[in-house]
Amino acid sequence: MQTSGIPSTPSQRATEFGIYRDGDNNLDASQSQVVRDALHVSACDPSVAFTVEDTTSRGGRGLHTNDFGIHNGDIDDARIDSAHDMASEKNLAQFVARTLDNAQRDGAQQTWVELVDHGGGDGGGLQTHDGRVMSMPDMAQAIADGEALHAKTHPEDAARCVDGVIANQCLMDTLGFADALSHAGVKYLAASPETMVSPGVPSKVAHDVAAHESDIPAMARSVVADVMRSGSAAAFDVIDLAADKIGAMECGVKALNDAMAATARNPATRAALRDDVKSVDGMVRFPGSNGLPWHADRPAIATYGAIAGDTRLDGDLRAKARAAEQTVGALVVAHKESRSYEPFGGSDYRDAVGPTVHLPTTQRQIDPWASQGISETDNAFYKETDGRAAAGVLA
Repeated sequence: MQTSGIPSTPSQRATEFGIYRDGDNNLDASQSQVVRDALHVSACDPSVAFTVEDTTSRGGRGLHTNDFGIHNGDIDDARIDSAHDMASEKNLAQFVARTLDNAQRDGAQQTWVELVDHGGGDGGGLQTHDGRVMSMPDMAQAIADGEALHAKTHPEDAARCVDGVIANQCLMDTLGFADALSHAGVKYLAASPETMVSPGVPSKVAHDVAAHESDIPAMARSVVADVMRSGSAAAFDVIDLAADKIGAMECGVKALNDAMAATARNPATRAALRDDVKSVDGMVRFPGSNGLPWHADRPAIATYGAIAGDTRLDGDLRAKARAAEQTVGALVVAHKESRSYEPFGGSDYRDAVGPTVHLPTTQRQIDPWASQGISETDNAFYKETDGRAAAGVLA
């Protein structure tokens, strides 16, 4: 028997799916759809259980936080509290721990967490109503801290971790975020390199995760297909965060950045590198986006490929660009992009495959949110791969 396109599955729990929704801003009404849809998914697929923390103004109570579980299409363990600070690392860590606790209780084979709000790439996400955000390193650290809290409380289940993160936030498909999540023990990241149309990622992806527990490529293809079918994204990826792949990517990007930095005194090489990087558009490609800060966040595979293919550059530099391109490409499990994304004025995203990397070509692009206390460069990935040295050549 099938219901609304989601096939029935055995009643054993395959997936505990945490929804952490920060609705204290202008996305509250539209993104609340993901919670309503979770009820439908759970009713159709009993192998999925949800742990939900939903901060919202809906329901006539003013801004408040709802905490509850969803099993078999029903809400349970519900409580209402004053509004939580959803941009607090401690609050997110506690939610992660609670989701893992519930996964143990439910006998779930895997645990995924969906972060729902505004997002800003390596600048961070989970924006509060006053404009603050949780930094990208703090988002990853919160997941690691939540895992540690669960392990401390339940040492018999200490090996349980967050298997995947779904970023229902704009611009979070970045090398920096992938790197940080990998070091927190997360195995997969599902995210868009571009801004998304709210409500963003449909809750049906929880079924995709559960239905393909033992077939990761099939899971990734299903997640990407459902997101792109919903029309909410111009491009979407599932990224493999395996430590060996992330380590190879770090080495490849650092080697290229160092090679670019070594050319700093060669005006012709610097000009060629700027041309190559500028040839790949950054994100926020929609009309009227000139005042937004993410134009230096470029698809890494396409950008490194442009450098590798430039015959004006010496062979060693091109070889390092090709190696960086290949190590980033190895992270991509599944992707899809739009040739002409109508919600964004028909913008072309055919080169938006895989995560973005912060490659500014002007000084103003290096850290455009600095005046607001938000940094795209104050993170381990940018520092450890010598991103500043590369920016010194390009900008």
